[in-house]
Amino acid sequence: MEKGIKGTYEMTVTMTDTASALLSGNLDVLATPRMIALMEYTAAKSVAPELEEGMTTVGTKIDITHDAATPVGMNVFFETELIEVDGRRLVFKCEAKDECGHIGGGIQERFIVNGDKFMAKVNAKKNA
Repeated sequence: MEKGIKGTYEMTVTMTDTASALLSGNLDVLATPRMIALMEYTAAKSVAPELEEGMTTVGTKIDITHDAATPVGMNVFFETELIEVDGRRLVFKCEAKDECGHIGGGIQERFIVNGDKFMAKVNAKKNA
């Protein structure tokens, strides 16, 4: 996999996306955890076609700021770019914008893993 892969995603903020709904605050604005989740989704989706069968990516590190609030009903646009590839470690630059401009951004890391092996290891925790 080579750096430069870009991803995009667009959504409209609904009540289920708000800080009050996700318990990250009590205001009806786009919740920070929802914004971050959609940045992760956008990055993961962007590299999925490049992965071998059975492989996926998991998020391991995130350094994101949420710089401006977005009300219910407004569109939000997510953009990611793969800026570093170090073996199975992938680093993405992320940005979110609403109809008025920049609302958040930063860096996230993801690791390429074999989905079946990963889940077997996770499920083994139940028997530990």
